[in-house]
Amino acid sequence: LRAFESELGVQAPVGFWDPAGFTADGNAERFARRRQTELKHGRIAMLATMGYITPEITGKFPGFLSPSMNLRFEDVPNGLAALSKVPSAGWMQILSYMAFCEISQDQTAGTPAAAGDFGWKVLTSADPAEKTKKLSAEIANGRLAMMAIIGMFFQDGLTGSAWGDWALYTDSPLRAFESELGVQAPVGFWDPAGFTADGNAERFARRRQTELKHGRIAMLATMGYITPEITGKFPG
Repeated sequence: LRAFESELGVQAPVGFWDPAGFTADGNAERFARRRQTELKHGRIAMLATMGYITPEITGKFPGFLSPSMNLRFEDVPNGLAALSKVPSAGWMQILSYMAFCEISQDQTAGTPAAAGDFGWKVLTSADPAEKTKKLSAEIANGRLAMMAIIGMFFQDGLTGSAWGDWALYTDSPLRAFESELGVQAPVGFWDPAGFTADGNAERFARRRQTELKHGRIAMLATMGYITPEITGKFPG
């Protein structure tokens, strides 16, 4: 992995992070191809994330998206629901532009475009250190945006709202346990591993019993570490 420790995107606190071991073979060509893909996906995700957020803040364009279909911009909902509202001609324009971006420049290995440089320099710098900082920031922001847009898609799909209003997800099996002890702000009922996804009350009760036992033992063990350091030990 040391072959890639000086690459863009290697940032504190994790350094070069490759838990799946994609770069374990040290192949520079494969690394370059994955970095090219990461840049593309990151840029698309940043645009997609802003596409979710911006209409909610600034509003939508005035006028018609498709005069022939009497479809105004304000008629198109935010989020996944917009997919079914955009006319076929609109989708053709979107796909055509995507194709143009792909074939308008040579993106074979070793070319500037393969490294993400399409000649459209907006946030750049003549200072090498400042340029490196900005390119690293682009990768970091792209990674964050990829996580963000997947989260937005997921909550939109579950709740039907671009902002994932939990009150709209009435079919959630987790609602069976929302009034249980331990459900506290700010996370509410928190079960990231999905142990209660089946809504089985008997299994929930068994896990709660185990949780209580382990919690009580852990509290005693923790105090067993701390107390002798503070109060000293028994004489004799």
